[in-house]
This record gives sequence, structure tokens and C-alpha cells, in this order.
Amino acid sequence: MNILYLSTVFPAEQEGATIYTDLAEALHEAGHQMTVTAAGNTADGVTRIGTERNLSVLRVRTAPYYNVNFIRKGMAAYLLPRQMIRGIRKYIGKQAFDLILFESPPVTLSKTAAWAMKYFKCPSFLMLKDIFPQNGADLGLYRPNGVLYRIFRSQEKKLYKCASYIGCMSEANRQYLLKHNPQLPSDKLSIFPNTKKLRPLAPRSEEFPLRQKYGIPDDAVVFLFGGNLGKPQALDFLTETMISLKEEKKIFFVLVGRGSEKNSAKMRLERGGCKNYVMLENLHREEYEAFVRECDVGLILLDCRFTIPNYPSRILSYMEFGMPVLAATDRVTDIGDMIRQSGCGAAVYSEDAATFAAQIKRMACDGKLRRKMGLAGRIYAEKHFDVAVSVEKITEFLEENRKSSQIE
Repeated sequence: MNILYLSTVFPAEQEGATIYTDLAEALHEAGHQMTVTAAGNTADGVTRIGTERNLSVLRVRTAPYYNVNFIRKGMAAYLLPRQMIRGIRKYIGKQAFDLILFESPPVTLSKTAAWAMKYFKCPSFLMLKDIFPQNGADLGLYRPNGVLYRIFRSQEKKLYKCASYIGCMSEANRQYLLKHNPQLPSDKLSIFPNTKKLRPLAPRSEEFPLRQKYGIPDDAVVFLFGGNLGKPQALDFLTETMISLKEEKKIFFVLVGRGSEKNSAKMRLERGGCKNYVMLENLHREEYEAFVRECDVGLILLDCRFTIPNYPSRILSYMEFGMPVLAATDRVTDIGDMIRQSGCGAAVYSEDAATFAAQIKRMACDGKLRRKMGLAGRIYAEKHFDVAVSVEKITEFLEENRKSSQIE
């Protein structure tokens, strides 16, 4: 089958891999013909098509959408559809496709998907990675039911209407959409978890070159938080906990990533006299995952104000490498349920810093418990979070759609 994948988060090969590149490559390896249309700043500022990762990749010059302020992000999202449509028409408009695969955010990508469905006369599959605009309203970025919210909510409804099929990250995601969008038929939604290519689980090395590189004690129990450092990640809560544990010489924290709250988090830690941590910029995926192997516990943080069920993908690398997970979340996400049921770690609420600190101490002093949790996480990931799960789901949808088309 020929698949057109529309993406705003498809890095160039030299920039490393993500769950999105993993999926595109896995679909190609499964026999599907993949054409990726990727939005973002192109290397030379020119829209062009080429071969990357053995895939046909059309890179469309658009305004930056990620790691920019709210106003620039909004303008980029507004201009994105027409820019991508123009690129598709010019470079791949004469091809035929059996499926439009796309992700959200941004919700405005639905305009491109709706146009492509009509132009190429094929269905679409939406991979829903965030529930917008409610997430921004939860964090106080705009007023619930204000003008901005209503504009964004209108776009969200069009997104769901446009998609032939919607893949939700978890059951809580699916139930939330059905509750707040009663117009959606339940059989249009199913579980489509975040997945990645899982590599063999190698024995833990006794050498720690990256710890040495960044001045991390070899004998410390290292708690890793990797990914976006923004408002959704409850960094106030995390830094409060870190400062309360600043005298714990055997506990060390590593924060890796970029985001709007990174500088303010660093200032709070400095004012609080916290020394047992290091804060790093985004690392190339290979170096980041090598770092994961040298750490002991992976952290998941979600702001307690959320009313939407987030499901952070950063947990995949933790579980892939047999690292136990400690989560502090809101009360609506079901990622904590998965952590407890799988036995891969512990979960508390991100409004209780004392309990979170107690769990950090508990895991820091019990190596046997960490190993048991880490192994349980790896076993669970192999069954539920391998990229083959996503490939199977998309292939099933394509086959069902083909059969229904023949009947008609």
C-alpha cells in the first residue's frame, strides 16, 4: 500500500530518530511504500524532495512550530496547511496513495489531511498525541471558553470529523474523546499507543563514561528526567522536591531537554542551594539512550491541573532499557495505572511533594527493587510498546478499508 505521512516532527537522519521516524521506517520494512511530507525549517531554506532513511521525504519550508513562543507557534500553525498543500501539489501531486497518515498536534494539520483525502481519494488515520485546546486551558494559557479557546475548539472538532480513524494513546484518551465529543462514533476510535523500535536489552555496564563526562558520581543513584522542559511537566513540583533532597549525597538528578520553563527551573534550583543535579541541552538520540543505560530511575512528571489524560512518550526509553519508572502525575491520566499494573515502577500525584520525595528515597536505597521493576517494564514494553504493534494496527485498517471498498 502507498502511504502519505504528514508530519511536523520528522527529524533529518543526522538529527537522530524519534517514535515517528521509527514508525515510518517500520511501515516501509513491512512492505508499504512510504512518502513523508515533513514541515519545518529546511536545511537550505528551500522546499525539496529526496531520500532519507530509505524513504521518499518531501521537506516543506514552513515557519518554526516547536521551541518558539505562543504567538509564533500560532502563526506557524495557521500558515502550515497552505504551505504543505502547495508543496504536495508541486512535488508529489501525480502520485497515488491508499492512506493519509498524520498526527496531532497541531490541529491545523487536519486542513492538509482533509485536502489530501479529497485530492488522492483515500481515507486518513489520525495519531492523536495531545488533546488541544483543553491542555492549554488547563495550564492557564488562555481562558476556558474564551475567544481563543473557541477558535481552537472549532479546529479540534474539524480535526476529529476529518479523520477516517483516530488512534488514541490510551483507554483514558479514548474515553475522554467520546465523553467530550458525543458526535464521534465509538468504532472510529481505538487504542494506538506510543511505540518505538526496541533494541535487545544489554547487560548494564560497570563503566560510566557519560557520568564522568558530566561530573556525576559513579556511586550515586541517578534519577533521569528527559524530554520537554515546559509547563506541562510540573517543573515547579520537581524542583521543590529536588531542593528538599539536596543533602542526599547518594541521590543525583539529571534533567535533559529544552523548553519554556528550563531557565526558571535552573534559577529555582540555584536559589535553593541544590547541587546534586546536572541540566543538559537536548542530546542526540543515540547519546541520550546511552545516558539512559547509565542512569537508575526514569522520571515522568505531569502538572496536577490537567483534566486531559496525557501519556508521555519518554517512558518508552526507560522501559526499553530496563529502567524502573517513578511518575508524579495528575489524577486523570492512566499512565500511573499502567506503571502499577505492569510492576515497572511507582506512581504518585504531582500535588504531594512529600510522598514523591519518599518514593525517591525508597527506590534509591533498594537496588533489588529497581532491578525487579526494570525487568517488568522491559517485558511489558515488548508486548505493548514495540513499533510492530503500530504497524499491525495501521495494516489492519488498510485491509479493512480495502475490503469495504470492494464491497461498495
